[in-house]
Amino acid sequence: MRDVRPHDSAPSTSRPRRRPLLASAALTGLCLAATAGCAGGGEAPSSPAPATEAPAGSTAARPAPTAPLGGRTVVIDPGHNPGNRDHPREIGAQVGIGTGHKECDTTGTATNSGYAEARFTLDVSRRLRTLLEAEGAKVVLTQDGDRPFGPCVDERARIGNKAKADAVVSVHADGSATGNRGFHVILPAAVNGGDADTAKIVAPSRELGERIAGNFARITGSTPSNYIGGGTGLDTRSDLGGLNLSTVPKVFIECGNMRDPDDAALLTRESWRQKAALGIAEGVTSYLKR
Repeated sequence: MRDVRPHDSAPSTSRPRRRPLLASAALTGLCLAATAGCAGGGEAPSSPAPATEAPAGSTAARPAPTAPLGGRTVVIDPGHNPGNRDHPREIGAQVGIGTGHKECDTTGTATNSGYAEARFTLDVSRRLRTLLEAEGAKVVLTQDGDRPFGPCVDERARIGNKAKADAVVSVHADGSATGNRGFHVILPAAVNGGDADTAKIVAPSRELGERIAGNFARITGSTPSNYIGGGTGLDTRSDLGGLNLSTVPKVFIECGNMRDPDDAALLTRESWRQKAALGIAEGVTSYLKR
């Protein structure tokens, strides 16, 4: 998520065959929010209603099953934009974030070999879209490599608000020091200032974030960040316009540290990016079906 000059654009996506993975013992706490079946999860399903027999000779067909996320809207926010590097003046413009002002956007970070965060976020976001649409959700991307730069962080928030999204996920990768490893999910703090008032979204955003963190750990095998969040995989911030200005539940996920060789080896692997998308999708689905 830190500002390093990126390269290239994102490749196309594909949908994998899902495979269950064992969770690390160190991630037991995250299981509390991973699925409705874990302690502290959603309500247990009610007993199914008995089937009603059709009259003899009736040709009435059984109703088609409802898509799990039918009628739900999810906004995916791929962090940064591959074109940002070519528009330093535009992305350097200051915009309001409620608590003050910040740059419109940044170029993002990159691995030491030059694989750009903006390329990574688009790839994972497209894979995530495919998975959520297969569950029946309406999915909106804040950008799909279809604009020269941006959008600015305030506009990213407005896109989710305008869509009346049931959940928004901003996809990122971090740019920290070598040896700093793991993922973390960023949650909105309680902010009230300027155009920002997060009072109504703090609690649901935390539940969304906890479920994403638990499922991401379970499916990717990654562990929570060893440098942010005190081992919880969760971090609360009040300085991000994309969260401050949101009026709907929203979180960021930093999928790993692009500057650490071990994390970079995962982030640059297509099969791992598919797992990352699946982990996020499972978290969003768990939240929306709670």
